[in-house]
Amino acid sequence: MPDSMVLAVPSMGEGGLEAERSAHFGHCDCFTLVDVADGEIGAVRVVANPPHEEGGCLRPVNLLASHGVNALIAAGMGARPLAGFNDAGITVYFETETPGIGDAVRRVLAGSVEKMDARHVCGGH
Repeated sequence: MPDSMVLAVPSMGEGGLEAERSAHFGHCDCFTLVDVADGEIGAVRVVANPPHEEGGCLRPVNLLASHGVNALIAAGMGARPLAGFNDAGITVYFETETPGIGDAVRRVLAGSVEKMDARHVCGGH
């Protein structure tokens, strides 16, 4: 894990560390972006997620890359967006157990979440 990163979490409602995660990154209400330095949570900000139709599955890839994101926590996604995140240099962590954003971030920082790969992609994408 890098010394510093911007970690994105698909979020429901208004986002933030106390919010619930969204099960589908492409249809989430927003993304909670967490600045991490030396394994510690720093600044937190929220970025709205435009409708999924605007740019399809790669729209969130471009949106998050434009905000300096280099890691994402997701409960699942299709092969095309996973490839897009990989191409953009954004590491995707696969985490399906933790509903809260702050808790999921802390699990990634503790090193207890694996990186997403082809075994984890959703069908139909």
